[in-house]
Amino acid sequence: MDGERRESTADVSEDVTDVRETDFDHFAGIVTDGAIGAVGGLVGTGALTVGLLIARSLDAFELSSFGTLAELTGFNMLLPLNPTAVGYVLFLLTGMVMWPLLFASIGSYLPGKKYATRGLPFGFVLWTGFAPAFYEGYTGLAMVLYFGLTLAAHFAYGFSLGAVFDYLGDRPETLV
Repeated sequence: MDGERRESTADVSEDVTDVRETDFDHFAGIVTDGAIGAVGGLVGTGALTVGLLIARSLDAFELSSFGTLAELTGFNMLLPLNPTAVGYVLFLLTGMVMWPLLFASIGSYLPGKKYATRGLPFGFVLWTGFAPAFYEGYTGLAMVLYFGLTLAAHFAYGFSLGAVFDYLGDRPETLV
């Protein structure tokens, strides 16, 4: 019995050594993970933008909300003639950097077998902050469309971000 325990302990320590020797512990692995996150964020933000443009076409979203974002952060001074463009660039950078980093760090704790399905609850959590922040006082059908379409757009963001992680990332179960 003791021989079997020693044998299984040796197998576990060999597995731990194999995981430590992967590229994920090296600078190149970290840069690769960052690039995967940025690509996933770009694809996800593209999907989110399409959803917001659909909502805009139905008068359920105002692009000027991005201008408010630029004004709140003070970045509207960079391009004072078009704060909406500056706000959208901030929105894009947040979707490409900050949210993918958060998703990479907590994604393995979210429900689902693949990162694409884990992105759905992640998108929902992001939506709970987006919806009140970008709300412009819509009423009636416009309010229903605003909440429904922005929720669907955030589901698309989370799913797309996770799908890119699944497609491009060859990750171990845990990154720690």
